[in-house]
Amino acid sequence: MRALSSKADASKTETPAVPAPLAMLRACLKIRELNILAVLILVGALISLFSPYFLTTNNLMGVFRSFSLTAIMAVGMMLVIITGGIDLSVGSVMGLSSLVTALAFQHGLGAFAAVAGGLLTGVIVGAFNGFLVTRIQLPPFIATLGTLSIGRGLMYIITKGVPVTPDVPDSFTFIGQGYIGFIPFPVVVMAVMAACFSVVMRRTRFGRHVYATGGNETAALLSGVRTARVKFTVYALSGLIAAVAGVISFSRFVSAEPAAGFGAELDVIAAAAIGGASLSGGRRDHRRGAGRHHHQRRSAAQYRHLCAADHHRLRDPDRGEHRHLAAAP
Repeated sequence: MRALSSKADASKTETPAVPAPLAMLRACLKIRELNILAVLILVGALISLFSPYFLTTNNLMGVFRSFSLTAIMAVGMMLVIITGGIDLSVGSVMGLSSLVTALAFQHGLGAFAAVAGGLLTGVIVGAFNGFLVTRIQLPPFIATLGTLSIGRGLMYIITKGVPVTPDVPDSFTFIGQGYIGFIPFPVVVMAVMAACFSVVMRRTRFGRHVYATGGNETAALLSGVRTARVKFTVYALSGLIAAVAGVISFSRFVSAEPAAGFGAELDVIAAAAIGGASLSGGRRDHRRGAGRHHHQRRSAAQYRHLCAADHHRLRDPDRGEHRHLAAAP
């Protein structure tokens, strides 16, 4: 027995201990968000080697301001995806809400009424999506794809393809163009909205019901969760959040383009998925980071802008139009 115990003690002493820094590194590599952040930092460092203007304060603030709209819409998209659905209409809702806000100003309404009209438009479209999914029992892909086409068609019918550019008060333009300190106001809105919904999903009964509906709808229904109401609510919230992005977009450009938000739904879905939402519904592991993926894409796009030839034509995905950009001297 003594011989066996001595051999066991010897084997224990022979096992090399893992250094603390190495153990910490291994633990960090298992955290998904840290891996995404590391890739983002690496991409930024590589781009800065080819363009000295990329890491300037003005350029970085422009990148943050640009990706904030997609990140805002990704918050609402995550709610829908968690329930096992999809919302392809967010780009059209963003553009339609921007247009309604512009038309309200054009007809002499005040800033409060104009913003309320834009937000109400998003709620109505989102509620319509929820009605199609929960009552008509249409697949979310088909329902929201139809809403996407209807919204885009309405924009072209109303504007006849011409941008709407009304006069707006300077206080309204602060929403899209202002700063709090050195941080663009849209970025502040994005951060506050993400933090609020993170708390909602972690701490409230509604958040638990959303995860339960996406994880196993039948089991959730048998447990007393009103799954139809939960789905209807998340689609309405997705429309409202897309409308917030639309109001910010109009405030930034002071122009409602008929093609505003065109194709934004793909970026929003990708941002939500890489940020932690499971496309199969239910709970994965995290509810954070919806904006990091789009930040990577926007950084790459900004690098192409900086390295392009002088005065070439580029397409701005937030406005759906072409514009001239001069490369940095």
